[in-house]
Amino acid sequence: MNLAALYESDAAEMLFEDTDDEDILQNIIPLPTEDDLPYDDGEPMETERHRDQMILLIESLKAFWGDKKQYFAGGNMFVHFDLSGKKKFKGPDFFLVMDAENRERKSWVVWQENLQFPDLIIEILSDSTRVTDKTEKKTLYEKVFRTAEYYLYDPFSFECRGYRLMGKRYEPVLPDKDKKMYSPVTELYLIVRDGRLRWMSQDGYILPNNAELFERELKISQTERQRADDAERLLAEYRRRFGEL
Repeated sequence: MNLAALYESDAAEMLFEDTDDEDILQNIIPLPTEDDLPYDDGEPMETERHRDQMILLIESLKAFWGDKKQYFAGGNMFVHFDLSGKKKFKGPDFFLVMDAENRERKSWVVWQENLQFPDLIIEILSDSTRVTDKTEKKTLYEKVFRTAEYYLYDPFSFECRGYRLMGKRYEPVLPDKDKKMYSPVTELYLIVRDGRLRWMSQDGYILPNNAELFERELKISQTERQRADDAERLLAEYRRRFGEL
């Protein structure tokens, strides 16, 4: 996005609120970076279930994509978008930015990231955030962030709602007959399985997290070891009966 387009965008009202063109030009050089800005509000996730759900979404996506795509997946970290510092929001529980440099970040700073906002956001509902997630944050993501996909998931009732940006407004995303919702941003499905929101590939593969991958590899290793042991026993029995091969 060039500067002319930026000035005309909805995001400009947040980025350069109460400033004129000269102020904007003066502010371009000394903009704060992720090293200068706060990245932790000191508040833990609402419950262990909320924390585990966030980690599951991040880990399983990273394990599946690896380095095959350019992206950044984060959670419970600040998204800095307002230079005036007046608009302060706790970061999304999960967010994804496509075509982003693969590197670790303390927070997501929009003006440090080529003015990229999250392409997909998932908020994990709780009693303390439910109203804000459904109203204030939804409006922010729709009007300012222009985030293409927004999902709300309740980890206790297992209800998942989805919205997709159509023009300038969010329109509800209805699940299909198998109760899964397709995400064009990721080219994956979101589905609730065993009380957890999961990513699913188009061929029905549930993306595993690190612990699940380790367990699968361990089972494969144990199976291969068992097969090797069985082969050794058969060979020993053959030699006992018939001698060396």
